[in-house]
Amino acid sequence: MPRQIFQLTVSLAGVRPPVWRRVLVPGGYTLDRVHRVVQHAMGWRDCHLHSFEIDGLQYGEPDPDGELAVRDELDVRLDAVVGKGSRFHYTYDFGDWWEHDLLVEDVCSADPDERYPSCPQGERACPPEDVGGPSGYAVLLAALTDPAHREHWTMREWAGAGFDPDVFDATRATTLLRRLC
Repeated sequence: MPRQIFQLTVSLAGVRPPVWRRVLVPGGYTLDRVHRVVQHAMGWRDCHLHSFEIDGLQYGEPDPDGELAVRDELDVRLDAVVGKGSRFHYTYDFGDWWEHDLLVEDVCSADPDERYPSCPQGERACPPEDVGGPSGYAVLLAALTDPAHREHWTMREWAGAGFDPDVFDATRATTLLRRLC
């Protein structure tokens, strides 16, 4: 039987203009590998805790102190918990609270001439780590686009000269995915 590939759209909730990625992921990936796919495709650095919510159940890295009640993401394959048309959620950084909406757009057979995972499409740069969640990102965008904004230069320096919120490079994201996932 050919390997199944899940086409997922990952959208960052609460952010305007939209930040999203389309990724192609083997259905046999466990959720910890899907976590890495989301991290690298979006542009996060995996510096914070995360969790998935699928059909009301939480999955993530088990908390040794038992304070977070999550099922172990290492034990769950993507194709065992979602199918075509499924919607689920991924939260990254419980301080900034970045919520991602995931939609399984399609499930198809793997193309033998392709390598997976990949990120063929997306829009806009991922917000910088520790910007303060969607509201902090809105402040950053306002400051960056208005040279008269009182925090323009501070935010420009903090975000770095190379940060352009309008730019996303799918080829670079795919290269990172193939190296790191």
